[in-house]
Amino acid sequence: MDDAAARCAPSSNPAARAGKPALADRPLITPEQAGGLIGVFKALANDSRLRLLHALERGGEVCVTDLAEQLGMRPQAVSNQLQRLTDRRILSCRRDGNRIFYRIADPCVTALLDLGLCLVEETGAPQ
Repeated sequence: MDDAAARCAPSSNPAARAGKPALADRPLITPEQAGGLIGVFKALANDSRLRLLHALERGGEVCVTDLAEQLGMRPQAVSNQLQRLTDRRILSCRRDGNRIFYRIADPCVTALLDLGLCLVEETGAPQ
């Protein structure tokens, strides 16, 4: 493993934490699986959603109003973006009175975000 790969390698295999085999041990992805990945990447291909995911990773379980304050967005705009991520089962939520709390539903999401940031930093990709 070269230096860049070592720096970007997750500390523990996120697939293993999710009860899945490592990518190299899986059969070649099917067209259906590729379509599912496209849907996931499209859901993540939004600056507000990526920032929301990072805020949720940092905060654990966070309510809409707190997320809106952290990101400098209106609560309705935050709620709309969170709903898109919930629809893809990237997030889960619970209601406590009038407040709705969101959290990341799968450790693979956090690993994907972490690896994506690493890739941007390592490749010097335009920001």
